[in-house]
Order: sequence, then C-alpha cells, then structure tokens
Amino acid sequence: MEQQTQLVETIIKGIQEKKGQRIVVADLQQIEGAIARYFIICQGNSPSQVEAVTESIGDFARKDLGEKPATVAGLENAQWVAMDYGDVLVHVFLPDVREFYDLEHLWEDAELIQIPDLD
Repeated sequence: MEQQTQLVETIIKGIQEKKGQRIVVADLQQIEGAIARYFIICQGNSPSQVEAVTESIGDFARKDLGEKPATVAGLENAQWVAMDYGDVLVHVFLPDVREFYDLEHLWEDAELIQIPDLD
C-alpha cells in the first residue's frame, strides 16, 4: 500500500478515536494543479473536541507511521484546524464553520469518499 493511502487511513483512525464526524476524503490525484493529493475533512462539535481530534490525528500518525505535520494552524481558537502532511491536508472544523467554507465542493472533479460515523 502506498504511503499516502496508509497515512489517509491512519488519520481516519485518529479522527474516529475521538468521535470526529462526517469524515470526507477528497481524492485530488486526478486534478491538475491541486495543492495536495488528498484533503481529509471532518468536524467536532466543540472547540475542545476539535482540539482532541487534532491531537489524536497527530498521535496516530506519529506512532503508526512516524509522520509529523509540517504545520498545524488554527489551534488557538479551534474552529478550523488545518494540518499539513505534504500530500495529505487535514481540516477539522466546527460544524457551522465547515458549512460556511464548504471545502468539499471546491473541486467538482474530485472523488469524494464519505466515511460513515462510527456511532
């Protein structure tokens, strides 16, 4: 399995560990000029859950794959946290902020994979 696919699966595990919801993986590999190969978008219901999900993703990626994000932005107010793993970008939102920015629909040609919530 290629490294990015492993990273995507590991990040999803990290999100699910803290009950992050409405996980969507946007596969951008076929899109010319895309800034990454995958976008992973999810949400938490409160700033503290957004923070917990972000931490969990970081822990899983580090423990399972030895990966660390190049940058993590947005933890100050935890409404929208972006984690940069190079070819994989992760976005953890509060629901209303996610709805406002609607990242899922930035790329009409992207394949969107919905990951069912665990509960």
